[in-house]
Amino acid sequence: MRQKLTRVLGGVAMLALVAGGAACSSGGDDAASGGDKCGNKIAFFGALTGSSAALGINENNGVKLAVDKYNKENADCKVELVELDSQGSPDQAPQLAQKAIDDPKILGIVGPAYSGESEAAGPLFHEAGLVAITASATRPSLAEQGWKTFFRVVGNDLSQGPAAGTYIKNVMKADRVFVIDDQSAYGAGLADEVKKILGPAVVGTDKVQGEGKQTEFSAVVTKVKAANVKAIFYGGYYQEAGLIRKQLTAAGVTAPLVAGDGVNDPAYITSAGAAAAEGTILTCPCQPATEARGTFVEEFKALNGTDPGTYSDTAYDAANILLAGIKAGKTTREGLLEFVKGYSGEGVAASYKFVEGGELDPAQVKIWAYKVQGGKVVPDQEIPKA
Repeated sequence: MRQKLTRVLGGVAMLALVAGGAACSSGGDDAASGGDKCGNKIAFFGALTGSSAALGINENNGVKLAVDKYNKENADCKVELVELDSQGSPDQAPQLAQKAIDDPKILGIVGPAYSGESEAAGPLFHEAGLVAITASATRPSLAEQGWKTFFRVVGNDLSQGPAAGTYIKNVMKADRVFVIDDQSAYGAGLADEVKKILGPAVVGTDKVQGEGKQTEFSAVVTKVKAANVKAIFYGGYYQEAGLIRKQLTAAGVTAPLVAGDGVNDPAYITSAGAAAAEGTILTCPCQPATEARGTFVEEFKALNGTDPGTYSDTAYDAANILLAGIKAGKTTREGLLEFVKGYSGEGVAASYKFVEGGELDPAQVKIWAYKVQGGKVVPDQEIPKA
């Protein structure tokens, strides 16, 4: 449990760091280079409709809170939030990225939320010099493309995957595991890291189709049942995970399902049914959002009418990094990019400093395990680093 003083201070630390910076109407480092001080925008890029929307809505609501607070504190020079609904599809990502690029008032992006759409949009943002901070895309290769504009405020699958495998091995003590993935950039990558940790304990593997393209999983259910496993790992997102868990349970398979952060959402329980979902283990390179510092939880609920969900707090922090730069007078894309690159500060979810490739400093990465219990996703334990 964090000390009380830290929790109180954390909620205001983002903007306090730039309190002495140039006010929006008083010039700044970008004034000479043509940056307009007011009327600027940031965008959220992620699924807001479709089968993958729950996670995107969590994040967008966090960004909305950050912008809402900023605008109340800077009423004479507000920032507009633009919502770019990708529906979680890499196919839609390039045109959305271009839409953001074509609006010169958009100085930064929170997102893209998913790894696949990040792969599709990343080259365009890089070429345009438009900084993008993802709150949830964890594919390791995203940081290996040489994109100067890519940053993330969570750990990647090279931290989450081994942690999930370690949990299965050391906490669950499962020596027979079946691994499934949805063939997405995120899901396959996460599954590969889990397989490396578990080694010979993986007695079977299979692939399914994600993005709502498959709803019937009898073939994989038959394979899992025949393998007589003690645990099942799924790399992918909640919509398919819920259906797989439901069909496994209907077939009499009681081995618990373990999955990554793409499944860490109440929508998984809705999809699977509370009884079937009970006991599922979900990992995430994020702390419980309800443990966020300061007054974040209360303010989030007051604005959005619901409790924060997975990545609501990290999206809020990502937005606040961009807003801190704008507050400091970095009102060109070039200026804001340089601000983010050199940023170091406290948020409500973590401490932030970026290293090579835009990765979050590994010292700040934490991996948590969550459990479905009584029809809810509840914190289980922080998984020790290997």
